[in-house]
Amino acid sequence: MTTQQISDAELAGQPAAYWTGVAYEALIAYTRSQLAAKGYTQPQFWLLRNLSENDISPDGEGMTLPELREAMTSYIRPEDDLAAEAEILLQRGWLTRDAEDRLWLTGEGERARVDLARNAPAIRAALHEGISDADYVTTVKVLQQLIRNAGGTVA
Repeated sequence: MTTQQISDAELAGQPAAYWTGVAYEALIAYTRSQLAAKGYTQPQFWLLRNLSENDISPDGEGMTLPELREAMTSYIRPEDDLAAEAEILLQRGWLTRDAEDRLWLTGEGERARVDLARNAPAIRAALHEGISDADYVTTVKVLQQLIRNAGGTVA
């Protein structure tokens, strides 16, 4: 489907699931390409974030890969291989692994997490170009209502 030469009335009749799917794939692809250009992957960044007491981790305690997968269940993609991504971070010295197979964030890993987080505003700015905050808020509210209408839960 395209929006070329489609009236607002015709656009209003198109399926939301199609457009949200297209948007999701395009946004993920763009974000991941921008991160790859900086030398890391989105799953690597998520690993760092989930192990940092200064970010998602409530206590900075180490976690096993199954625990990390569970923590990321709402956003990890099927093709994301956390074991392979963790190995790269272990080789970089950003993570360590203890005798119980728990991954821990190192000081170098925390510094990398902070540095990598600095890329987010530029990615957001590029994706939001030409979209006012008011239009963005309206879009999110519409999506939340669609989720509720479909019987889903809005976090």
